[in-house]
Amino acid sequence: MRTIRTAAALLAALALLLLPAVPATAAPGPVVALSQAEGGKGGEITVSGSGWKPGALLMLLICGQAAPGKGVIGGTNSCANTEGRAATVDSRGAFSAKLPVAEPPKPCPCVVHVAGVTGQQDAVDKEFTVAGHPTAPLPEASGDGRLAVLAAVRLDGSSGLLVWFGAPPRRDIVFTVGNLGPAPVKDPVFQVGTSHGVFAPQYEERQWRGTIEPGKKALIRLPAELTAGAHGDYQVSVKYAGKVLVEQPWGVGRPWGVTLFWVLLAVVVPAALFRIGMAVVDRARPASGAARTGGHRTRTGPRRRRRAPARTPASAPAPGDEETTAALPWFSPDSAPSAPESSSPTTKGHA
Repeated sequence: MRTIRTAAALLAALALLLLPAVPATAAPGPVVALSQAEGGKGGEITVSGSGWKPGALLMLLICGQAAPGKGVIGGTNSCANTEGRAATVDSRGAFSAKLPVAEPPKPCPCVVHVAGVTGQQDAVDKEFTVAGHPTAPLPEASGDGRLAVLAAVRLDGSSGLLVWFGAPPRRDIVFTVGNLGPAPVKDPVFQVGTSHGVFAPQYEERQWRGTIEPGKKALIRLPAELTAGAHGDYQVSVKYAGKVLVEQPWGVGRPWGVTLFWVLLAVVVPAALFRIGMAVVDRARPASGAARTGGHRTRTGPRRRRRAPARTPASAPAPGDEETTAALPWFSPDSAPSAPESSSPTTKGHA
């Protein structure tokens, strides 16, 4: 019995070895589908897709001067950015969104450009025709695009005083490239993008003027700029012919001048309001009692003059001390009793 089982196992293994090898199929990439392949300005199409990373944020644009397989030659500057839409991929890797039809700034051939904004940076271009929009052939490629970076990358420039108060930081990304192809590269167009955190770079077209002959090298200097008030850790990327050539980190300090401005504003404004309020209260409050009654009280009858009590020579006030002594509370000076005769000084021994 054991021999039969061993023979069966050997036959099964031999059968598996004799079966033709089935090539493994690669995982399908992101796919985009359009509800219609042509539309006029003012219309609307439905853009759907599958195979995207779940939870990714996508950007949907109609771009000119582009074709599937060649990409958007002018970058996002060739797209109708104001009419773009965003879509979020669900848990199954699919999405669906409405996209208004708009005329891009560049002539057709046109595409619907779907690109990841966060996380996965996949991009898919689906051919689309904008009815009534001008058409023009795609620009010819200058050389075969075989450029390679030969030296270290650096960022040139420094932050000025205005950047300390929130102005956009600017730098020049400098690197050396060499032409490894057999044909010269004339006026190559690079794409410079900056990214922060998990967000994908937003590329802008930068053209370098000059010709790089086969086997020669050239120093490339391209400007890079961030938004106003930017601070933190950024990364500058440069692409050419759809490939990333260089990536350089860029640390931007916090614009403390803005913080100082708000602190001063929080101190100066309340102090000014307090001063204004005190001035208003000082003008609006009534006058004091003495100032209010002085000079306004009138007497209808003649003023009765009080007679000061007689003073003995011994109690005569000193020179300059002529103030009236305050009367006792139980009688007035006029009604004070006269001294009895018995209290007069004795005249004993006098005539």
